[in-house]
Amino acid sequence: MTSLTLFTPAGALPKAEPLKRAAKRLTKLGFEVAIDADALARHQRFAGDDATRLEALHRIADAAPSIALATRGGYGMTRLLDQIAWARIAKSVEQGTRWVGYSDLTALQNGFIARHKGLAMWSGPLACDDFGRSEADGGVDEVTRDCFLEAMSGALEAVGFREPTGGFDGLEARGRLWGGNLTVLCSLLGTPHWPKVKGGILFLEDVNEHPYRVERQLLQLQQAGVIDTQAAVLLGDFSGAAKTANDRGYGLKDAVAALRSRTKTPVLTGLPFGHVRTKVCLPVGGTVELYVQGREAILGWQSDPRLAHGAHEHGDDCAPDCGHAH
Repeated sequence: MTSLTLFTPAGALPKAEPLKRAAKRLTKLGFEVAIDADALARHQRFAGDDATRLEALHRIADAAPSIALATRGGYGMTRLLDQIAWARIAKSVEQGTRWVGYSDLTALQNGFIARHKGLAMWSGPLACDDFGRSEADGGVDEVTRDCFLEAMSGALEAVGFREPTGGFDGLEARGRLWGGNLTVLCSLLGTPHWPKVKGGILFLEDVNEHPYRVERQLLQLQQAGVIDTQAAVLLGDFSGAAKTANDRGYGLKDAVAALRSRTKTPVLTGLPFGHVRTKVCLPVGGTVELYVQGREAILGWQSDPRLAHGAHEHGDDCAPDCGHAH
């Protein structure tokens, strides 16, 4: 069986039930599930104090399970970045551990790829948010589940999505995939944990950030010279912020238009990723290839993103169960 460890590296879990529910469901899916000893620890808003969460991170790295799946995001990884023994994390990845999560895990993932070329982590579901959701709240999303299973088995080599705005027919781009949560990523700018990726494919998402805040952070990246040096930018979901009377029609489309007007880098929307029920898995740090035909986009990579050099072409071979999420 494939070993899978659940751990809580950032915000505290408010209740134990979603964790137990996630462990049960993941076990039924065929994983040998272990719950880290401090997964339910609490200190203020965090899952234990910094030392506790750091020890858990290193403990899991040393154990090198097949999968290290974060239970939730929140806030807390940034506190640990200066203290992480990155070589221990890298050794676990080299031994086959797939670190999975998103949201606050953006800090861990990008801090890692800032130091290790040719190695990757996975942006994907969180245990409690995605596998611990009650049936009354919708249960487990099938696309999210199937993408996770295929990614963790090594079978997932591409995901597909529809770019709603058009205008990118024939686009081909290749580079290192990086990014994640926009707010967390921007917090790394100017620090030793910032990945200095040029010619990459940058993907971004966020939640509960008003469109003007999204625009401000996108322009920060553009004005810092980040956006202009990428091969492409992929925008996922940016939901959860209510419009205000001051907007007068201004919204996320206007924020995206503002970015597009200031850069020659292709900025695509529609990536099925973010703080939403349906999300794909993405190899953060792996080399990927982007192809667009009409409004259909395919993002492909080699089956083992630890070998992040020389991704091959995928054409139409994206997984049918999760490659065409919209």
